[in-house]
Amino acid sequence: MFIRQVLNTIVTRLLETRQFIQVLAGPRQVGKTTLALQAAKASKLTTHYISADDPTAKNYTWLQQQWHIARINLSGSAPALLILDEIQKVPDWTTTVKQLWDEDTKHGRQLQVMLLGSAPLLIQKGISESLAGRFEIIPIRHWSYSEMQEAFGWDLQQYIYFGGYPGAAPLITDETRWKRYILDSLIETTVSRDILSLTPIHKPALLRNLFYLGCTYSGQILSYQKMMGQLQDAGNTTTLAHYLELLGGAGLLTGLNKFSGNTIRQRGSSPKFQVLNTALMSAQFSNTYQETKKTPEKWGRLLESAIGAHLINSAIGTDIKIFYWREKNQEVDFILQRGDQLIALEVKSGWHDAIHPGIDTFNKTFKPKQTLIIGEQGLAPDRFLKLSLHDLF
Repeated sequence: MFIRQVLNTIVTRLLETRQFIQVLAGPRQVGKTTLALQAAKASKLTTHYISADDPTAKNYTWLQQQWHIARINLSGSAPALLILDEIQKVPDWTTTVKQLWDEDTKHGRQLQVMLLGSAPLLIQKGISESLAGRFEIIPIRHWSYSEMQEAFGWDLQQYIYFGGYPGAAPLITDETRWKRYILDSLIETTVSRDILSLTPIHKPALLRNLFYLGCTYSGQILSYQKMMGQLQDAGNTTTLAHYLELLGGAGLLTGLNKFSGNTIRQRGSSPKFQVLNTALMSAQFSNTYQETKKTPEKWGRLLESAIGAHLINSAIGTDIKIFYWREKNQEVDFILQRGDQLIALEVKSGWHDAIHPGIDTFNKTFKPKQTLIIGEQGLAPDRFLKLSLHDLF
């Protein structure tokens, strides 16, 4: 399992001679704090854990005080550990961390540091600009089908509908409560506290509306011009592209680029909306879980989005890139690229007529290493969702 592998990686690094700040970046409610505390316990290091995610204002002085508390735990040459959770809530945190880390390096203090953040895009931007050469990012992603099945005994249908949020799993027997939790504690908290409060956003209503539009059209290609036609006060395509990037960086919604073999054309393509966790879609349904299973179109969209979310989450931290392909009325659902190798994936959910006619054209034009059909007359979705992407190449 990915989470178990990450835990082992973190523990190994904590027990090594102090070299880098460990940065755990990922969406809300995917287990970053639990993982960090489990690693601290397994490492047996004296640990000071503190979170900046509360109403009290945090600043340079607060961060410096927490660092000094962790230094007190140092005993002779024995290392200690400082865990700073929700670090992105501290203004100008990268400058302060750099200063304190460099002080410890200069004086030979063996204080290991782990930073946790719920805004991956902002975390990575900040450390890349200010902490070059001092950090290692450990991306934490949404939970996979295998992980939810092992932890909670879920079957495929439960995973497709309820998604990969471990914290929400105990609530699924009360679906109304589960939906309120996803909408209020995950979606709204992520948007308001991890995006709007940390990034200058001139049109917050537009960002929210773009998210809900993307959930509605998850698995579908929508040009920026069509988005502007459906969104009030949409501004321009640059604004929409930027907001979509922020939503993706927060672990909510992304827009896949079209594969063309040309980087410039890929970046300028119409995006294919893709939620990063199907719970973000189903929590907005008026239908219940049982009703949705009996609605082929909705269930088909959820299945296709579950496959897409699995691909994108599995590719995080790897050298694999995910695209879609379309030329006129010909389309391929997903293209995986690793170096100069390509894999074409087509999802047959059963709610539309047949596979897109583009698969043969894509094969002739780009000669992928293999073509894989998922669903009817192809690889069963539950088997695919347990595969490692590297196993496909």
